[in-house]
Amino acid sequence: MQGTSPPVVQNNQFAILGDDAGDSSELECLMQADPQSTLGAASLIQVRGEVLGNYYEGGQDSKNSCHTDNQTSVTEFILLSLTDILEFRITLFGVFLAFFLLNLTGNISILVITILEKALHTPMYYFLGNIAFFDIFVSYVTVPKMLTDFFFLQKTISFNSCISQLHFFHFLAGSEVVLLTVMSYDRLIAIGNPLRYSSIISPTFCVILIFGSWVFGFLHSLLHTVLTAMLPYCGPNLVEHFFCDIKPLLKLACADTTLNQKILNILTGYLTCMAFLLTVISYVLIGRIILKMKTVEGRKRAISTCSGHLTVVILLYGTALFTYIRPATQDILDQDRGAAVLFTVVTPALNPIIYTLRNKEMKKAIRRVIKKLTL
Repeated sequence: MQGTSPPVVQNNQFAILGDDAGDSSELECLMQADPQSTLGAASLIQVRGEVLGNYYEGGQDSKNSCHTDNQTSVTEFILLSLTDILEFRITLFGVFLAFFLLNLTGNISILVITILEKALHTPMYYFLGNIAFFDIFVSYVTVPKMLTDFFFLQKTISFNSCISQLHFFHFLAGSEVVLLTVMSYDRLIAIGNPLRYSSIISPTFCVILIFGSWVFGFLHSLLHTVLTAMLPYCGPNLVEHFFCDIKPLLKLACADTTLNQKILNILTGYLTCMAFLLTVISYVLIGRIILKMKTVEGRKRAISTCSGHLTVVILLYGTALFTYIRPATQDILDQDRGAAVLFTVVTPALNPIIYTLRNKEMKKAIRRVIKKLTL
């Protein structure tokens, strides 16, 4: 009996291993065993049990692992690179840094001048000081991270930092949109009813308008922040943007984001459109008042008072409308990134120049402050 070969082993080694293991990588090793002996058959049977046991156990572990991975929350995100070409990175770093420093210099100067100069302690310049504050920090929450990312291949940001960046960006930007609308009303009263300006735009009413802008921007941002942060993120973590924003994060969520997208489009679109509409109405009325003025000097003064604000309004609202009231398709996201650079880097740096370029009172105040500092 010892010389008799087990026919099942001799004729079909796959019968011992079974169909499930016939395709496994261990099969080649098992085929080298001696099928002409009982010991070889016993060895094959023993190994078959081990292989199949490991196979099914490993398969189950693999499924559980996959299930666990699918439910694992993302702890950090990877931000998109502006460019992967070293020469371009150096050039863009210099350009972005120049705009950022110009932003800080110009807007901090406006803040300091409006505080030091008593002649500028009027509602118009209180509003302008708040706009300068918003412009400083809307860049501060995004641009420094973008600058440091020029020197890192892996541009990561933690989940909490990403959500915080999103919140403060929309808080500051939303507050600025509301305050710019308030400023258009302020300009309407100043040009259309200058004798009653102080009684209508009183210091108390001015504080209420400014505080209301901050509160409205905060609540608007808080809603979007909470809705975005509550979504599950368990898959890809590459944010298709240079900083954390709502639309790119919605694309990464492991859940249906239709409701989030609708709320974003409705609320942000409503806020932007209503603010822009009120601003347009104010400027239509201002235009009618200017056309009725009999003196050329009066018209020039009125236009110089409004031109800076109107330019900023066009830049800001145009970018906001272009970015946030459309669906998050790939082509549109590519366009949004360019608009976001304009909104966070370029516009805040140009605003101080725009506001002071034709503002005679601001120019005089700057000269007086420079004289005080140099003496």
